[in-house]
Amino acid sequence: MDHSNNRLAREFHGLSLCQFTAPTVIMLVFMSLYQMVDGVFVANYVGENALSALNIVYPIPSIVIAVSIMLATGGNAIIARNMGEGRWQEAKENFSLIILSGLILGLCFTTFGLLFIKPLIRLLGATPVLYPYCYDYLLVLIVSAPLSVFQMLFQNFFVTAGKPYLGLVTTIAGGIANIVLDYLFIGVWGWGVSGAALATAIGYSIPALFGLAYFILNRHGSLYLIKPVFRAKVLLYSCANGSSEMVNNLAIAITTALFNLLMLKYAGESGVAAITIVLYAQFLMTSVFIGFSTGVAPVFSYNYGSQNIPQLKKVFRISIRTVAIASAAIFLIAQGFSETVIRVFTSAESQTFPMAKHGFFMFAFSFLFTGVNIFASALFTAFSNGKVSAILSFLRTLVFLVACLLLLPLIWDLDGIWLAVPIAEALAFAVSLFYLIRLRPIYHY
Repeated sequence: MDHSNNRLAREFHGLSLCQFTAPTVIMLVFMSLYQMVDGVFVANYVGENALSALNIVYPIPSIVIAVSIMLATGGNAIIARNMGEGRWQEAKENFSLIILSGLILGLCFTTFGLLFIKPLIRLLGATPVLYPYCYDYLLVLIVSAPLSVFQMLFQNFFVTAGKPYLGLVTTIAGGIANIVLDYLFIGVWGWGVSGAALATAIGYSIPALFGLAYFILNRHGSLYLIKPVFRAKVLLYSCANGSSEMVNNLAIAITTALFNLLMLKYAGESGVAAITIVLYAQFLMTSVFIGFSTGVAPVFSYNYGSQNIPQLKKVFRISIRTVAIASAAIFLIAQGFSETVIRVFTSAESQTFPMAKHGFFMFAFSFLFTGVNIFASALFTAFSNGKVSAILSFLRTLVFLVACLLLLPLIWDLDGIWLAVPIAEALAFAVSLFYLIRLRPIYHY
C-alpha cells in the first residue's frame, strides 16, 4: 500500500495547518456546546438545583474521560510515530490493542459505578435536596461509559488516520442528536435530568459506533482494526505518555468537587449553580486550545518520527502564533459576552446571576495563560515525553489550583474561589515557558 498520501506527511504552512486542525477545534467546541445544552435545558425546565446536581456528579464522568484521553493521546503518539517510521503493520496492531483495552476499561467503569453509585454521590457532597437529581443523572452516564470511551478514542484516531473531518461530522451528528433529544426528553416529555443524561448517552453512541464500524470495515486506509498483538510495553507506554492528559482530567474531577464543596460552604446551592455556569463557559472557551493542540499533535509526532526538522520548526512557530492570537481573542470575547452566556442559564433577577457575572469577570483572566499551558503539555506528549507533559499538567491542574483553592478563600472569601484559576494558570504559564525554552535544543522545534 502506498502511504505517501497520508496527510501528516504534507508540508504545512499557516493556512494549511489551521485547515488541518480546524475539524478537531470545531469538534471540541461542538462537544462542549452540546454538553452545555444539558445544563441549559435542565436549568430552564427543571431548575437551578438540578443544574447544581449536574456539576456535583461531574467528577465521575470526568474520570471516565480522563482514562479515555490517556489511552487516546498516549497511544496516538506511539501509533503516529510508528507510521512516521514506516512501521505500518505494527501501527495497526497497536491501534487494535488500544481499542480493545478501551472496551475493557469502559465495562469496568460501568460495573464499578453501578456497585458504588450511592456512596459516590454522598462522597461528592450532594445535599438531600440535590441527591435525587444526582442519582438520576449519574446512573445513565455510568451505564453508557463504554460509549464515552469509544467516542474519545475514535475522535483522536480519525486525526492520526488522516481523516479529521470524519471525527468532526460524527461529533456534529451526535451533538445535533443530543440537542434535539434534550428538547424532546426534557422540554416536551418532562423526563428531567434522566432525559438529559439519556440524550447525552445517545449523542456519545453516534461517533462511538460509527468509529467502530469505520475502522472495522475500511480496509483501504492507513489505519484500521486487525487482530491485536498484546504488547505490555505499548500499553504501559501509552498510559505513561498520556498520563499528562489523564492527570489534567483527573484534576478536573478533583477540583470540580472542591469547587462545589467550597461554594456550598461560602454561597450555598446558588453558589454551586454559579460556578457550574462559569465552568461550562470555561470548557467552551478552552475547547479551542484543546482542539488545536490535539489536532496538531500528530503532526509533531509524525515529523519527529521522520526527523523532518525544518517542518518541525515551522509547525512550532505557526502553532505558537496561533495560540497567542486565540488567547487574546478568547479573553476579549469572555469579557464582552459574559452576561449573554449567563442569561442562557438563568434570569438577571435570580440570586445566581450577579454572583456568576462577578465571578466570570475575574475568572476570564485565566484565558490569557491557558492556551500556552495546554499546547505545551500536548507538544511534549507528541514527542513521547510523558514525564514533562505530566509535570506540566499535574502542576497546572492539580497542585497550583488546589493550593489556590485552599488558600485564597481564607484571604478573600468568595473572591478567592474565583481568582484561584487565573492565579494557578499564571503560575503554570511560567513553568511551561521554562520547559519550552529548556527542551528546545533536544527536540529541535
